[in-house]
Amino acid sequence: MNGRAMQNRFSRREILALGAAFATASVATPAFAQTLTSLKLGGVPEDSITPALWAAQSGLFRKNGLDVDVQSQRSGSAVAAAVAGGSYNFGKSSLPSLIIAHTRNVPFVIVAPGGLYEASNPIIGLLVRSDSKFKTGADLNGKTIAVSSLSDMYTIATREWVDKHGGDSSTLKLIEMPISAVAPALEAQRIDAGCCIEPEMHAALATGKVKTLCAPCDAIASDFLYTGWFSTAEYAQKNPAVVDAFARTIREANAYFNKHRSATDDALSKFSGVPIAMIQTMRRVNDATTLDAKLIQPLIDAAARAKVIAAPFDARELLLAPGH
Repeated sequence: MNGRAMQNRFSRREILALGAAFATASVATPAFAQTLTSLKLGGVPEDSITPALWAAQSGLFRKNGLDVDVQSQRSGSAVAAAVAGGSYNFGKSSLPSLIIAHTRNVPFVIVAPGGLYEASNPIIGLLVRSDSKFKTGADLNGKTIAVSSLSDMYTIATREWVDKHGGDSSTLKLIEMPISAVAPALEAQRIDAGCCIEPEMHAALATGKVKTLCAPCDAIASDFLYTGWFSTAEYAQKNPAVVDAFARTIREANAYFNKHRSATDDALSKFSGVPIAMIQTMRRVNDATTLDAKLIQPLIDAAARAKVIAAPFDARELLLAPGH
């Protein structure tokens, strides 16, 4: 798991690259080996990918007729570009990437749920120095705050929290910084606050040099989907049986993961490079077992308020039409 796991901004160059990929790439048709359909999957190495890793390791994908190769990527935008170009059949990304892509007419569809953010289990925090006196959103007015990307979920959540707690998010000085650099930057007083996710947050708090000011994502909603598995609309329409098998496997794996954490530690450690000892002590995510537009809408609405997108839209537009 690395500090860029939540970097999901689409630059103008990336959007043009996505368009070129759609224009030139043929939709990849899965190869068949015996009775199994071969698939390539991509995602950033954070905890919501763990169920898919376990499903590959345990043979659950094969049980459902799929032979998968799960590959690590540095960011949601890199995953999206690979899915658009046909290098991956399915990808996992945090939802801001897909929300932004949708507003720019990039035809992605979410096919299976990923990580569920829950206020009762905050895996993301806004960190400050341990001697900080900050308490409210107003205390952050005009302050320098580190986020992974200027249009990612951290940006959306931080703006929401500040505005809902007496501050004015338009005064914030947001700067891009890898999550792994947040704690050192706080200690050196180069920033006033910074967003962090597990396991980096766990390691930073353990030093005693920083503390959590708030869980900023709570300002978006008490529960919402923050990552999801997606493909192109064209691939999904041409391969409905494969999509159904994939989505069913992810839902089954998510349900297993939520109840059997320790059985999945090895798969996440090998994929992310995070030691098992740290995985066993960090706060773990829960993954959704249903794909519900109501769990996506709060993030879309918050993205519009944060001016990451021009206007909100119906979350159902990101999902497959019934019967696809």
